[in-house]
Amino acid sequence: MTKGKQEITHSRAGKAIVALCCAVPIAATIAYGGVDAWTIGLLAILVAVIVILWMIDSAAAGEFRYSTVMLQLPLLGLIALGCFQLLPLGSSVDAASVDAPLVRALSMDPYATRYFLMRLSICFVYFAAALVYVPGGDRPRKIAVLIVVFGTLIALLGILQKLATPDAIYGLRKSAQAISFGPFVNQHHFASLMEMTSGVTLGLLFGAGIARDRKIFLALGACVMGMAIVFTGSRGGLISYLAVIAFVVAASFTRNDDGGSYRDGNDARGRAKRNLVLLIAAGALIFLVLGSVLYLGGEASLLRSVGLQSSGPGDITSGRSHFWGVAWQIFLANPIIGAGLDAFGNAFPKYDTWPGQFRIEQAHNDYLQILADGGILGFACVASFVLILIKRGVTAASRSSNLNRSISAGALAGCFGILIHSFFDFPLRTPANAFFFLLLVVLAAGGKVSMRSRKTSAR
Repeated sequence: MTKGKQEITHSRAGKAIVALCCAVPIAATIAYGGVDAWTIGLLAILVAVIVILWMIDSAAAGEFRYSTVMLQLPLLGLIALGCFQLLPLGSSVDAASVDAPLVRALSMDPYATRYFLMRLSICFVYFAAALVYVPGGDRPRKIAVLIVVFGTLIALLGILQKLATPDAIYGLRKSAQAISFGPFVNQHHFASLMEMTSGVTLGLLFGAGIARDRKIFLALGACVMGMAIVFTGSRGGLISYLAVIAFVVAASFTRNDDGGSYRDGNDARGRAKRNLVLLIAAGALIFLVLGSVLYLGGEASLLRSVGLQSSGPGDITSGRSHFWGVAWQIFLANPIIGAGLDAFGNAFPKYDTWPGQFRIEQAHNDYLQILADGGILGFACVASFVLILIKRGVTAASRSSNLNRSISAGALAGCFGILIHSFFDFPLRTPANAFFFLLLVVLAAGGKVSMRSRKTSAR
């Protein structure tokens, strides 16, 4: 077994894996965000193809490569927790109260937990492959460009759909339980996608390593994505988008054109001038986005985004404050391992103080829901993932070359945006967003990753 910084060879199988790592989140987005059962099956097949190609590439190279990046461990921890919750050690439902046979498990909804584990396992395999094959060479740049182009096109589709007010997505799929936007069934989750793609776009726009004549196209793309976020009417989306802009500007403030961060007083006047230009550019972008939305007749969406138009009387949180309180009660009743991954919908009626008024599947706050579903152990997995991501992302954004630093900073900004949005919604439970998030995590890690390779030559 060897250890060190290794560059993955560009075999045909390896190139196909990189292409599939890009295709999976795009396919999930186009297929209604990947929320239907058939789309989960399609994504599982695509990830299975990645595994097969991974084995073929390993056999051709005579060694099996896998990443030792610590970000994988929290996901494995969640999978292990879910498996433990499915152990037949008890049931939260009284067997005498139902006629149908029960599946005994620690989870309050073993079926939902099992389905959640299946989706999480698919995401983990995708993430593990992306960590091996995406970093290094020219691949991050090409993927960043693809994200910018796709984000711009899908944002434009969403805006046109909003202005045309169609009855169904693509004229085929109606969403009676939510307000659709673009190809997504839920408008808030579309806003989350735009936060991630705009993060990469803004990272390239405000960063170094991009020719000035190309930045006009980045500015146009960033403007279209920002408009799409405002048109969704998502308050959490607008807050997160502003957080993405602030993150990118702050990262640009610390940029040193020679690599690294400013640590002395040299060229203080030049830095101050550049920082002022960045602030003016960020303000101009926000002004242009809001002005364009108003010009196209999006006053209602803008008012709702800034909280001046609530969907329900007397409650600016649209019922979320009640859901959060119930989630906290579920956590207090199951503090160690939780009620079961994705079992919140089944646990909610038991702790709801307004019985029968709501039928809620998600807590609309992923941090509270992981406390309710996974207890302290589940929350520790999520918290450790975020902390490792921040540490690796900041390191990559400060030590990489100009272009790679801009990509890392933009990807980390996109991750930061959706993590902020997760305080108000459940965007990462949409498969398309989950895959895009993991791809951005790989880009945010930056540069080459540490590898271990085990020789597979026959004896």
